[in-house]
Amino acid sequence: MKEVRKLKSLIEFHRSRGLPPPQHPLISVVDYAAVRLAPENNNVNWVFDFYSIALKRNLGAKVKYGQQQYDFDEGLMFFISPGQVFSIEVQQVEQEKKSGWMLLVHPDFFWNTVLAKNIKQYEFFDYSVNEALFLSDTEEAILDGIIQNIRQEQRSNIDKFSQNIIISQIETLLNYSERFYQRQFITRRITNHQILERMEDILARYFDDGNLPVKGLPTVQYLTQELNISPGYLSRLLKELTGSSTQHHIQKKIIEKAKQKLSTTNLSVGEIAYGLGFEHSQSFSKMFKSKTNLSPQQFRSSFN
Repeated sequence: MKEVRKLKSLIEFHRSRGLPPPQHPLISVVDYAAVRLAPENNNVNWVFDFYSIALKRNLGAKVKYGQQQYDFDEGLMFFISPGQVFSIEVQQVEQEKKSGWMLLVHPDFFWNTVLAKNIKQYEFFDYSVNEALFLSDTEEAILDGIIQNIRQEQRSNIDKFSQNIIISQIETLLNYSERFYQRQFITRRITNHQILERMEDILARYFDDGNLPVKGLPTVQYLTQELNISPGYLSRLLKELTGSSTQHHIQKKIIEKAKQKLSTTNLSVGEIAYGLGFEHSQSFSKMFKSKTNLSPQQFRSSFN
């Protein structure tokens, strides 16, 4: 089992990566070329008590974040929230090729600001566990410019305006990232459709194994665990591709199965409801009518 190593402060992070102490205890912009990765830490799971927003290239290592593994041969950006677990497996160390940056921000830096609450609304801090952000050269240049602004402000004489200026730059960085993620939903449509096909297969197997009375109805959590993606990412992907939420998609499959049973078998409504994983037939009938404007009996009668 891997050792879990928790870094509570930016000072601890700088020390662990062979960097000089940060200029500010709550925010730091790190040049990734200066970061030292030690192979002896390959069996360590890292947990930060601060936010990490990073763009890395030619890392010479694999990063496992959530259930997904990433290579950083090209520019790749991902976001880590406090308390999330990841590991780095060093394969080769070629410092002259490694590049990029890391923005480290302790939650206390956001204290008493709007971003302290709003940062939780940026979904990529959740679904980045399984979906990093691939940037074009133009997009990368935009974010690099914002990071330079933050670095410059941080290096200036800190005054009463500094925190608000830096936070506004961070918010701009997050808003651009959200725009670029939205673009990625479109440009990586083939990959996204493959996820949708996998979800269809998972649901088909779930409904066809004959064990629904024991397992119950499929849940959003079950689907996301099987797909190794977060609920937020799956929901946004389905909205983009189908216009429906994950729960609506599950309910659609339930209604399809119910219609098949009602039109091709003599099973009672209660038996059909039980066979589909409902504990109470009333719940099944209520859902069916809400989706079809017909009761199960009325739908069945239309075939007679």
